[in-house]
Amino acid sequence: MSVLMISGTNTEIGKTVTTAAIAAVALAAGRSVAVLKPAQTGVGMGEPGDVAEVTRLAGPVTGRELARFPEPLAPATAARRAGMTPVRPKEVAAAAEELAAEHDLVLVEGAGGLLVRLDGEGGTLADAAALLDAPVLVVAQPNLGTLNITQLTAEALTARGVRCAGVVIGSWPTQPDLAMRCNVAEFPEMAGAPLLGAVPRHAGSLPPATFRTEAAGWLSPELGGSWNAAEFGAALG
Repeated sequence: MSVLMISGTNTEIGKTVTTAAIAAVALAAGRSVAVLKPAQTGVGMGEPGDVAEVTRLAGPVTGRELARFPEPLAPATAARRAGMTPVRPKEVAAAAEELAAEHDLVLVEGAGGLLVRLDGEGGTLADAAALLDAPVLVVAQPNLGTLNITQLTAEALTARGVRCAGVVIGSWPTQPDLAMRCNVAEFPEMAGAPLLGAVPRHAGSLPPATFRTEAAGWLSPELGGSWNAAEFGAALG
C-alpha cells in the first residue's frame, strides 16, 4: 500500500505515536516515507505539531501540513472560529497523490475519529480515503467501551466503500485489566479486520533511538514489523 490513512476511535489515543512507529519500521527497511497531516489544531504557528513529533521519533520523513488552526477543536470548527479556509477531502487526496508519486509510503494522519469534520460541508477523512481508494488503519484504545466504537468506525468505513486495513491498539499499558485482555481477542470480529499491533502506552517518551529499534516489535508483518497477534493474546492468558 502506497497510501495508508490513519484514523482513531477517539482523540489522544496514540495515533501520532502509531504513525511514527509505522514510519520508523518503513525507514528501517529502506523505504522513503511521507507523513501528511491534513489539519493540525490546537498548535500555534511555529510550534511543533504531530508531523514534527513523527519526525522526532521515526527519523527523516517528508512532512507536510495542509492547514493549522490555533484552537484545539475539530478542524471544521477551528477553521470557522479562526476565520480561515478549511481543508477539504479533495485537497487531502490531491496532496497524498502528489506525495505518493515521490515516496514509497504516504501516511495520512487524521484528527480525532474517522468522522470528525474537516469542513462546513461535512467532509471527513473517510471521504478523502474513498477518493484515494486507500485503506484506513484504525487506532483504538484498549479499555472497556472500545469494542463498540471500533465496530461503529468499521461500519462507517464499510458504508463508504473504504477498506479497514486493521486495528492497532494505540496505548497498551504494562498492566492491562481484565477488559483490556478480553478485548484483544474481540477486536478482529468487531472491526472485520485483523489486529495489527499494540503500541506501548509510554512509547512516545522513549529516546528516539530506542523507539526506532523497538517499533518493529509493536507492529505485525502487514505493517512491516514482527509482532504476532496470536502470541500476544496467548501471553495474556
